[in-house]
Parts: sequence; structure tokens; C-alpha cells
Amino acid sequence: MMGAHHAACGAAAWVALTTQFDIPLSALHQTLPQVPEHLVLGLGLIDVTPMGVITGALVTAGAALLPDADHHNATIAHSLPPLSNALCSGIGKVAGGHRHGTHSIIGMAAFAAVAWLAGLWTMEVAGFGTVFPGAGLLSVLLVSFAVKVLAFIPDSMQKCPWAYGLATGLFIMFFAPQMQGWFPVAMTVGVAVHILGDMLTTGGCNLLWPITIKPPKFWRKIPILSWIWRPSGHLAFPVLGNAGSWREWMLLVPVAAYAMGGLGMAVFGMGKTGIRALASSVGLL
Repeated sequence: MMGAHHAACGAAAWVALTTQFDIPLSALHQTLPQVPEHLVLGLGLIDVTPMGVITGALVTAGAALLPDADHHNATIAHSLPPLSNALCSGIGKVAGGHRHGTHSIIGMAAFAAVAWLAGLWTMEVAGFGTVFPGAGLLSVLLVSFAVKVLAFIPDSMQKCPWAYGLATGLFIMFFAPQMQGWFPVAMTVGVAVHILGDMLTTGGCNLLWPITIKPPKFWRKIPILSWIWRPSGHLAFPVLGNAGSWREWMLLVPVAAYAMGGLGMAVFGMGKTGIRALASSVGLL
């Protein structure tokens, strides 16, 4: 799966976990009784503020690119030089190359452990609340990954990756969800979404790395089964075909729209909260 699609899926996963929207379909239901009267989007399993939806989505989008840090010349390797170059080169050596260690259960656990350790570093700021310096520092790298592949900022700013990376890291440090375990959850979800996305393409992943179990010869002769359990030992459910295929684009267009819609609603929610706070302060509420 392409990098930008990984990031979009990561953001959408966080939006789904932290929001729930009820879309009325009464008018359509009257014409087509088979259509439900309303459609619920999102699980709403994690209770965060609208700001928490935004900051968590940024982190999860970046975390959804982390498994590809196993290649020294990947796009994200050039996102925050020279740190990102050295980091991707080192991770690639430890992970045994592309689509090996970082695309496995062990890799997912390692990333989650790093995020858990970073999330333990918290500080109490008088008159503000809890801030997350560890999450903020690690988010400098994660958000730079997402910005690099999504390319949604001007070229002039792309030449100053440390500037927007540090600014966003400070933003996340102060406005992260006010719950202790949010950062490892966001990291794990992002990495898991990446691995799942790659398993939906023909390349697949070896979840059991460093153990490689290859299929027997008779299995390789059966078309559908050989697509699932690859001769390399990778496991795949290649409904999307090759990375970047039209099927991948067909899936990612609504996923990206959902993520953007959820973030837009979060921004709208922040605006409503601000207006209410202002009205209350001047005695209108």
C-alpha cells in the first residue's frame, strides 16, 4: 500500500475509535424501506475532546508509516534529516530489511513498548493540566513522516522540516488527549493499520518474523491458496492487488473522506466549545 494511503488509514482509524456520528436517513428510508433510518459512523470507544481527536489523528497517521522505516531510502527517511535517515538505516538493519521485522507481531510490540515508555513521561503544569513531553518529542518524527508523504504543506515549508516538526510536537505535547495510555494506543493502532494494509496487497507480511514458515509444494500449485500463503512465507489477503492499484484507490478515497470529515467535525466542535466559553465569560450563558 502507498505511503499516503497508510497515513490516511491511520488517521481514519483514530477518528473511528474516538468519534461516533449519527447520520439521519429518514427521507431515503421512506423511499427505500430497506435503507435504515439512520447510519452510525465510528465506534466512539475512546472518550477524548475534539482537540484529542485532532492530535491523536496526527500521531496515528505518522505511526501508520513507521513500519516502512525499515528502508534507508524510503520517502519517510528524508522527512527529518539527518535524524530520519540514520533512524531508518538503523531500523532496517535490526529488522532484516524491508517488510520483515517492522511488519510483524514482534515489530508491533516493539513500537508499542517505545510509545508506552515515552507516554510515561508526563508533567503537571499549573493552570493547564497534564502535558506529555515524551509523546511530544516522538511526535516530532511521526508527524514529519505524515507531512512528507501527504505533501499537504507548501514546498517552501517542506525545506524546513524541523520547523514544522517541532511546532507540531509542542502542539501535541500540550493538547494531547488527557488520558495516560493514549499514546501507545495511537502508536499500536497506526502500526497495526499499516500491517493490515500491506496484507491486503499481493506482497503480504510475515507476522511471525524472524520465523519463516513456507508453504509445501502442493500448496503453491493451487492459485487462490498460493495467493494467501505466499512462497516467501508471507501471509496475504490480496483483495487490493498490487500496491497503488485502482482497487486500492477505490478503497482509500472514502477512507480519506471519512478521516477528513471526522477531523472537520472535531474542528467544528472546538469552535462551538470556544464560542460557549466566550459567551459564558461575558455572562450570555
